[in-house]
Amino acid sequence: MMWFDRGNPDVVFGDRRAETITITDRSHGRTDGTRTLCIEPDVLLDFRDLPYPDGSFSLVAFDPPHIVRAGPKSWLAAKYGKLGDNWRDDLRQAFAECFRVLDANGVLVFKWNETQIKVREVLALTPVQPLFGNVSGKKAGTHWYVFIKPRSAA
Repeated sequence: MMWFDRGNPDVVFGDRRAETITITDRSHGRTDGTRTLCIEPDVLLDFRDLPYPDGSFSLVAFDPPHIVRAGPKSWLAAKYGKLGDNWRDDLRQAFAECFRVLDANGVLVFKWNETQIKVREVLALTPVQPLFGNVSGKKAGTHWYVFIKPRSAA
């Protein structure tokens, strides 16, 4: 949802799902009250085990699912995915993988929405501190953080 130019040849969009889902969503004015989502990644992958060698990218954008509780017909879960019961371990490993595939001085852009999990809980899962970011406040809930790969990890 955040890409302006997903067709850019320098971009690789990865997700663990490739599917088309029709869900109830009356907000888009369709007479049957549904909306169709097409999830079409360039690469099927697991963010805990990225299929790339060390130092493959100069920039990684990490926008993981941000909910752990959702009903079986949840629009948010269908659109963005849902974290599992071991979300702390999963995100800890995902951060490690993001830094692993970054080249020296590579940049990680991390997006998080505080719908159910506070951003401070998530940032505690990586030993790397963000350089800067956007703290949108209690009402907006979406935060952006920028990290640089530590020299010690290069």
